[in-house]
Amino acid sequence: MAKVSVLILAKNEEKNIAPCIESVKSFADEIIVIDDFSADSTAEICKSFGVRVIQRELAGDWGSQKTFAIQQATCDWIFIIDADERATPELGEEIKKILAADDKKFAWRMARLSYFFGKPLKHGGWFPDYVTRLLPREGTRAEGLVHEKIIHQCVEKKIDSSKYLIHYTYRNWEHYFDKMNTYSTLMAKRMSEEGKKTGVLEIIFRPLWAGFRMYVLRGGFLDGIIGLCLSAFNVFYTMSKYVKLYYYEKENDCVKEKI
Repeated sequence: MAKVSVLILAKNEEKNIAPCIESVKSFADEIIVIDDFSADSTAEICKSFGVRVIQRELAGDWGSQKTFAIQQATCDWIFIIDADERATPELGEEIKKILAADDKKFAWRMARLSYFFGKPLKHGGWFPDYVTRLLPREGTRAEGLVHEKIIHQCVEKKIDSSKYLIHYTYRNWEHYFDKMNTYSTLMAKRMSEEGKKTGVLEIIFRPLWAGFRMYVLRGGFLDGIIGLCLSAFNVFYTMSKYVKLYYYEKENDCVKEKI
């Protein structure tokens, strides 16, 4: 069977990191955690499992951090998992079969089922939420400040959605809004660097479309109150992203004045 390096990016994940590591132990030949200088016991917990821990500052660049992690791997295959994710036993068995075949023509995408306040989010575009996570190490890198893309030369194939990752996406509402603020800022920066501009019509209509698509077209209403809340907040996230893009290179002159 081919060997696989499991790669985890982490920062202050002491409540998540142990079950994440436990979920991959059955198929991992090595586990590497890139720790963004956690202030809690994340690194110590990792070391108690015999995991290799490398500390490196994220500096707002997920693509660079993930590429660095890939460069540390020593196995022919890599499996990328976030600290707030778990590989189900069914997924683990499927990964073993793929490694046994050792066909490096393919990169494997797998479904991800997110939970929030104990409820699985099966609608609104949340599931199956396929992500590329298992692929040959050679020739692989990541690009993008946020929602980074895995760059490779393989043919992508999907694992059946009955064998999936579990994603505990947000710890609480404060965590949700912190992520929303961070991601909208990074997305605005990325769009600006790509030369994109925006105006009042996009600021108005893109958020409304985003909420309608999530709640109605993608069935977010089927997830009950949490589906309603997340769809409504997606309106705010989308508006925030485009407002930040509009004002990205503009200065707030009032902060220069002494009060």
